[in-house]
Amino acid sequence: MKIPKRLQPLVEDGLVDEVLRPLMSGKEADVFMVRCGNAICCAKIYKEVEKRSFKQAVQYREGRKGRNSRRQRAMEKGSKYGREQQEQAWHNAEVDALYRLAAAGVRVPKPYGCFDGVLLMELITYDEGDVAPRLNDVTMSAEQAVEDHQLVMRDVVRMLCAGLVHGDLSEFNVLVDDYGPVIIDLPQAVDAAANNHAKSMLLRDVNNMTAYYAEFAPQLAKTRYGEEIWALYEKGDLTPEVELTGTFVESTKSADLGAIMEEIQAAMEEEQARRKRREGDNEQV
Repeated sequence: MKIPKRLQPLVEDGLVDEVLRPLMSGKEADVFMVRCGNAICCAKIYKEVEKRSFKQAVQYREGRKGRNSRRQRAMEKGSKYGREQQEQAWHNAEVDALYRLAAAGVRVPKPYGCFDGVLLMELITYDEGDVAPRLNDVTMSAEQAVEDHQLVMRDVVRMLCAGLVHGDLSEFNVLVDDYGPVIIDLPQAVDAAANNHAKSMLLRDVNNMTAYYAEFAPQLAKTRYGEEIWALYEKGDLTPEVELTGTFVESTKSADLGAIMEEIQAAMEEEQARRKRREGDNEQV
C-alpha cells in the first residue's frame, strides 16, 4: 500500500520496514499495521491538535510538569514553541504511561517508542494471529462479563496504585484478546495526586466500564467500585492485592455540593459522548 506521509520518515530511517495495512481511523489518531524486522507492530499516528476532537485537554494536563523550565513557561504562555512542546508532551505522556503501567502489571500494549508523532507499539492479537477487536465489538455471556469486569477493576486499581488515572476509559479504549481485556489509548492519563479532576475521572472510567459490562450482566449496575476504590486510595489503604467488594457506604459528613455537581455534569457529558460514539462510532478500516 502507499506509505502514509507521516510514516515515510520512519521507513527511511529503517524503523519501519513495511506498512501492511490501516487498522483504524479515529478522532485522535490513525493506526496502521506495520512490519519492523520480523515483528508485526502497531503504528499510531497522532492527529494534529487542530484536527483532534478531544475536549477539555487543559483538565488532563493539570499536574503535569516539564523538566525544562523554559519549555514549561512556553507551554503555559501558549507560544508557537510552547504549543509544539505541548504536543510532544501529549505524545510522550502515552509512552511514559504505557511503560509505567506495564511495570505495574496492567495489561497494556508494550511500547517501542514515539518518533515524530508516531507511536510504535505491540500489536494486540489472538494467539492465532488475528487482530484483537475492541470491547465494543464483542458480545459475551453474563459469566464472562462478570469475570472481565473484575479484570478491568483490578487494572484500574493497579493504575491508581501506580499514580495514574486513565481519564477516558470506555469500551472503545479496551481491546480483547484470548486472555481478556487490554487497556489502550493513554495520552490523556492524569497524575492522581496532582490533578484535581482525578477523582471524577476515575469514577467516570469505572462507571463507563461497569455500564458496558452490565449490558451482559445486569447485576453489575448496582455495584459502586469507583467510590470504593477512591475511598481506599484516599485512606492510603489501596494496594494491587486489595479485595474489592463493589459496595460503598456514604459518609455522614456534609457533602461537597460543588464536587457532586461537577461529577454529575461530567457524567452527563460522557453519556452524551457515548451515545454519539454508539451512533457514529470510530471508523474502523
